[in-house]
Amino acid sequence: MSSNLLGWVILLYFIGSLIYLIAAVFQQSQLNKIARGATILGWGLHTLSLIWRWIESHQMNVGHAPLSNFYESLLFFSWAVICISYLSFWRQLRGYMGSFVAMLACLLLAYASFGGHDSQIMPLMPALKSNWLIIHVVTCFLAYAAFALACGAALLYFFMARAPQSSIKSKDSLIKVQEMDELIYRAIMIGFFLLTLGILTGAVWAESAWGRYWSWDPKETWSLITWLIYAGLLHARLVRGWQGKRIAMLAVGGFMAVLFTYFGVSFLLPGLHAYLT
Repeated sequence: MSSNLLGWVILLYFIGSLIYLIAAVFQQSQLNKIARGATILGWGLHTLSLIWRWIESHQMNVGHAPLSNFYESLLFFSWAVICISYLSFWRQLRGYMGSFVAMLACLLLAYASFGGHDSQIMPLMPALKSNWLIIHVVTCFLAYAAFALACGAALLYFFMARAPQSSIKSKDSLIKVQEMDELIYRAIMIGFFLLTLGILTGAVWAESAWGRYWSWDPKETWSLITWLIYAGLLHARLVRGWQGKRIAMLAVGGFMAVLFTYFGVSFLLPGLHAYLT
């Protein structure tokens, strides 16, 4: 049942993204409400599918949260993108920004569903049988979602900064450049806090599972690199007063590090986190 629901979720996210885009291009602000409704309906079904998958695992006497392999992490990453965006930045999600968020969630789900990844519910590895699993994974992927939002805001910032000023007519279809700069900063603040929690809970978990807090595993190393990039961005913003283009460039670069930490390390660099594949 959970897999059947995901097909409808992908469709609703795609419809929401398309209507957001139409609202921005043709400056029809009333369409944003329809797009928001489709996206939220999709997120509701998405939530139901995750809960049902959790129930199915108990019915199979496996009994764990749907966060244990690469397929399930993609499902949760997509869910987290919508969750963190709408909980924290409800008013800013319209037009192009809303379209980016819904499309990113759609693509992540589509990749999970059609990318050939094993979707079977399997028993947890011994190292994963810990109460820290949910806390660590949830905080990390909510952080990734916040960084994805910041990257989308940065890309939109570049687009708006290069557009002729006369073409920016509707506040509902194109967010002001200054508002976009503030959105980048706020999203990264949220993501940085959550990533810090994710790294700390991962260290505590590692000590209980393997007897050491830090082992320089590729995933750990790249998580630290990502953390340092965003720490540098916040330092530049708060201490040096950087704004605009330079912060937007760092936001895009930081998300590239996030993507490598998640996708690149999982497939290219073997280590303790290889179970994610």
